[in-house]
Amino acid sequence: MAKDDDAILIGGPRDGSRYAANDAGLVELEIDGLIHRYIHTSQHRQVDGAELRVYNYDGEVSPQGAQSGVEDAQDRAASPLADANNSDTESRN
Repeated sequence: MAKDDDAILIGGPRDGSRYAANDAGLVELEIDGLIHRYIHTSQHRQVDGAELRVYNYDGEVSPQGAQSGVEDAQDRAASPLADANNSDTESRN
């Protein structure tokens, strides 16, 4: 454990890793081209005699803003449902 490590990451690709979070509300790590997020909680864990803050895994996103394997930001902007909803709204006005 590094001297500055004050947190433990729970879940995700770095489960159980110690980290120097320095009271950050959100920790983002780039791993294999994706951004993995860990969120600060109010919990603490004793690890090797040190009390570490718990950061829970919140998922991954691509640097372009979409979740890996879930959506493509360009497809979301060009959704056929968005066009259908707009035409319904216009016809009611």
